[in-house]
Amino acid sequence: MTRWAQVAGGGADGSDGARYQERFDAMAAAGQHVHGEADRCGTLVPPGSRVLDAGCGTGRVAVELGRRGYAVVGVDVDAGMLAHARDAAPHLPWVRADLADLDAAVLDAAGHGPGDGFDLVVAAGNVVPLVAHGTEAQVVARLAALLRPGAPLLAGFGLDAAHLPLDAAPFGLTEYDTWCAAAGLVLAERYATWDGAPYAGGGYAVSVHRRR
Repeated sequence: MTRWAQVAGGGADGSDGARYQERFDAMAAAGQHVHGEADRCGTLVPPGSRVLDAGCGTGRVAVELGRRGYAVVGVDVDAGMLAHARDAAPHLPWVRADLADLDAAVLDAAGHGPGDGFDLVVAAGNVVPLVAHGTEAQVVARLAALLRPGAPLLAGFGLDAAHLPLDAAPFGLTEYDTWCAAAGLVLAERYATWDGAPYAGGGYAVSVHRRR
């Protein structure tokens, strides 16, 4: 079981995607900018690029990327979250899969294969810390394998309990960088926020690793 399933408490049909999305809708209605992740993606690859939104949830990032002209595929293991994503953007491809098992064959079977690789894989919203215990390195390796050479893996996640729906962070940046290196990825950039504030320690990091 993923940590997400443990903290979200979804039933057999997954979490309540509409309820989860309400917080972001309220923020947007109040005039707050809720698309920092899509903005950061835009600094890495141009519109038209093939993007995998890994752990897409309700599709907030993927839908915005699609609106901006990216060829995006959303993947998540939570059926309830994906149901909301499909309702929000039925024209976009959504795939239900555990990231620990995701590969080109799974995407091919769903009709959304990566071809010669994605131009960008983005994992926003604490995706990596919320996968099943012990699968973190496998998830990173699976995502890295879906990238074309030189393409980036962009991931933002909390590093302490204040930035996670967990009692404690399951790992730190040293472990994450080690998994990335083992998967053939090289650290290229690291920020404290999605809008590019420099990282100088702290409880949240946005990392860009590129496939060799």
